[in-house]
Amino acid sequence: MHRPRVIVTRRWPDEVERRIAAAFDAEFNPDDRPLTPTELRAALARADALLCTVTDRLDAELLAATPRRVRLLANIGVGFNHIDLGAAHGLGITVSNTPDVLTDCTADLAITLLLMAARRAGEGERLVRSGAWHGWAPTQLLGTCVAGKTLGLIGLGRIGKAVARRAHHGFRMRVIFHNRSALPPDELAALGAEPCASIDAVLAQADFVSLHCPGGQGPVLDAARLARMKPSAFLINTARGDVVDEAALIDALQRGTIAGAGLDVYAAEPDVPAALRALDNVVLLPHLGSATRETRTAMGLRALENAEAFFAGREPPDRVSAR
Repeated sequence: MHRPRVIVTRRWPDEVERRIAAAFDAEFNPDDRPLTPTELRAALARADALLCTVTDRLDAELLAATPRRVRLLANIGVGFNHIDLGAAHGLGITVSNTPDVLTDCTADLAITLLLMAARRAGEGERLVRSGAWHGWAPTQLLGTCVAGKTLGLIGLGRIGKAVARRAHHGFRMRVIFHNRSALPPDELAALGAEPCASIDAVLAQADFVSLHCPGGQGPVLDAARLARMKPSAFLINTARGDVVDEAALIDALQRGTIAGAGLDVYAAEPDVPAALRALDNVVLLPHLGSATRETRTAMGLRALENAEAFFAGREPPDRVSAR
């Protein structure tokens, strides 16, 4: 019996790769090197499905190239702005993602960045590692207290809700948010979250702003919106790099018009601007949002579940609809 051919574009935990190999005629990437556009085009021509991820830029031109065999893009990750969804749907290619399984892990990292930025933990660690720390001092690396402050969330989906829960119940923070759609009052009460009519209203009040909005639609925070933040406020981004105007953020951090930032994502990953890397008032992590053994395994198995459903003639449970 013919088994569908799948290409897994990056390395995944051993358990996931074993189960993919058992289910399909599978090709893996043992070097774990991002595929070039030429390699992606070849993969689209010889595979029935790509188990792809954020490092695979699948734009309209690439997807339209012929010959083309691929029928499914099973994305390993919740975000899919690296895929031209309209082009994929127009070509009859199904797209799926892996929601839910990375919610808690990414929320934990958002709180990690918030605490690191507020307490200047990155600066402190660099000081100790450099051998330049000469002991405790009353005014050394004074940061910002987190408990009781106001957290503003841009987007209140699964991850935003998980962050709200941690902040309100764990740190007694007031949580305010702006979301594209209304949410049930009882759910908001349980989260301790208060809706705001606009993003600008969130920015004007928040001591910490955490982004949980989809990418691929241009910057949500540009220079004008960054200027609406308090000079004492911090920006946290675990969403996508393109939701922030990176040049405007660098300028705001350099001039001190905001106090600092904690970033896990960047506009042109893996390239991080030298000007950003030179700043002490920003914490920089290498896209670690879902980086736990448990979560990455769950993500891979969820992508496999979508592929198995598709090739069995069933609706993939996490099919992504056209916008």
